[in-house]
Amino acid sequence: MDRKTYTIDVTGRILGRLATQIANLLRGKRKPSFVRDKDMGDFVVIKNVDKISFTGKKLLQKKYRHHTEYLGGYKEITLRKLFEKDPRKVLRKAVWGMLPKNSLRKDQIKRLKIM
Repeated sequence: MDRKTYTIDVTGRILGRLATQIANLLRGKRKPSFVRDKDMGDFVVIKNVDKISFTGKKLLQKKYRHHTEYLGGYKEITLRKLFEKDPRKVLRKAVWGMLPKNSLRKDQIKRLKIM
């Protein structure tokens, strides 16, 4: 299998559209030998993550939620706070949600390097 390395500068690009392109590269959907049940994707290196743009009021309205499995452990953080804290997590979560929900997902996300 021949894996290429793609370097993407994300300055001024929209988060959702960028995440779909990255997910397609990680899965290998552009290759003519693409098969859904095999991991044939490429490596993706991302630069300038702190310069991603968002459309609409997503910075204020979008929230990431999780539960810690303890009583009263419901946690919620807005996109703006998470982006200020670590912009790499925002992009990784967007790409993670666009990868297939199966056992290949963990191997595919390992090929994503965010600088």
